[in-house]
Amino acid sequence: MAAKGRTNYGMKSLVQQITNSIKKDIDKGVFRKNEKLLSINIYSKQFGVARDTIEKAYIRLKQDGYIHSVSGKGYFVIGKPDVRIKVLLLFNKLSSYKKTVYDSIVNTLGNKGKVDLHIHHYNPALLEESIDTNLGNYHYYVVMPHFFDHANEQEYLNVLRKIPPDQLILLDKDIPKLSKWSAVYQDFRNDIYGALNAVKYLIIKYERVVIIYPSDRHHPPEIKDGVAQFCTENDKKFEVVTSIKLDELIKGTVYIALTEHDLADLIKGVRITGSKLGKDIGIISFNETVFKELLDITVISTDFEEMGRKTAELMLQNRAAIIKNEFKIIIRKSL
Repeated sequence: MAAKGRTNYGMKSLVQQITNSIKKDIDKGVFRKNEKLLSINIYSKQFGVARDTIEKAYIRLKQDGYIHSVSGKGYFVIGKPDVRIKVLLLFNKLSSYKKTVYDSIVNTLGNKGKVDLHIHHYNPALLEESIDTNLGNYHYYVVMPHFFDHANEQEYLNVLRKIPPDQLILLDKDIPKLSKWSAVYQDFRNDIYGALNAVKYLIIKYERVVIIYPSDRHHPPEIKDGVAQFCTENDKKFEVVTSIKLDELIKGTVYIALTEHDLADLIKGVRITGSKLGKDIGIISFNETVFKELLDITVISTDFEEMGRKTAELMLQNRAAIIKNEFKIIIRKSL
């Protein structure tokens, strides 16, 4: 019989930490009903914790109805079949796409999960505050690790490392440097590079590619890198701008809009300049909406509903995996 789960020692008493750790493993199904736990002596030797501490933790578990003891045989799991999986979602911001992810997670978990939502606003300090306040209170911490462009990498890595790897799920973006067991992510650089290559035959008629990258929205910089790589390999002029003037759109250009506001400005600009969309000027937008479908705008997008579903399934199945979410380009008349 082997020990399961992971013990994470923080500010709480050692007895409470051990109690919470075993409770989480029982709730998540790591320890099954009627399964025998490590004896007090073996637990003490294996983890270097005093026998008295382990005994007190087991007593608390018995009092809370998680385990029972059989004289001469040991401690066995009763289980909590009615306990829901407790999830803390830590998003970088609120948006329609984030709502899709949230709704998909909640709907997939159903009555088997309870989800709380915090927003860290791209700020590692706010993320740390949420984690410090709630560490030990949830079975899973699902984090969107998007931060300010100037955020210190080591700072937010240290914050994320406070979460035990088996309780952390990275969402939307992977961080290879971080030791974790699960992620459901977009590969921003390679995704957009691949999407542009897929429509290279349509882009070939344009001279340049311009990406509108607002300085105050903190989009993943890897997006710019993927576009730059495509332009270099295909001999296209490449430019990054923070905004556009409606009457100064340049013919022979493909514009990539990351926000709804910039997309609206591009459409206005095409009309003001008398340009023909899909011939004089091309437009590619990020993330699909009904609005873009009606306007016949070419879109590159991940499947946010699928992202939420896959994340919830990892929790329901108590499974660890690094999953790249589906990414696609929808070709319409704007290109």
